[in-house]
Amino acid sequence: MAFSINELATIPNTLSQPRFATYLRSCANDPQKALALYQWNLQLSAALIIPLHVLEIGIRNAVVERLDTVYQSNWHLNQGFIRSLPDHGLYKPRSDLLNVAKVQPTAGKVVAELKFIFWEKMFNKRHHGIFWKNHIHRVFPHAPNTLNEHQLRERIHDDIFEIRKLRNRIAHHEPIFPRQLGTDYTRIFELISWRDANAAQWVKRIQNVTLLLTQRP
Repeated sequence: MAFSINELATIPNTLSQPRFATYLRSCANDPQKALALYQWNLQLSAALIIPLHVLEIGIRNAVVERLDTVYQSNWHLNQGFIRSLPDHGLYKPRSDLLNVAKVQPTAGKVVAELKFIFWEKMFNKRHHGIFWKNHIHRVFPHAPNTLNEHQLRERIHDDIFEIRKLRNRIAHHEPIFPRQLGTDYTRIFELISWRDANAAQWVKRIQNVTLLLTQRP
């Protein structure tokens, strides 16, 4: 679509010139092309919310399934589990859990408030023995049989890490167009399908990410 002179005069200012400059640099300083790229980036960011939603909910519920089994329904108060969490580095899972559990009355509320990175960290190798060994293929029943337990756990962790970076850029209204977005969507779709093939087909039916990927200006 072509933007009017008035749109080109005001919209970049509304978005802010420094923000718009990222798109201009990718479009040889052509304002029409830059605004079209911005609009596409906006539409694709919105479209990705659907598969990201299903993926994040599915992953955290997969972890909760194991938490309920290993540490019982009040896992968020279990001192053994709490002590198993690291409390160092830029992100501290133990502190995150303790802080959330102080103000949330139930495990369900805790689940809703914990950061996505908490669930990513549950696929670290420190949790393999007690948590995932002999169980990860049951929790992700449609994952490839060619991946052994360690490989599957590592693959899930690494994919969530990349997906979380995409999710955070969308949440902070940052450009996602420089990413390999087809690869990002494949990661999201595969993880959903490994957990629940029916949920994956549902997402496939209602999403428009794949269409938008073919329409990049």
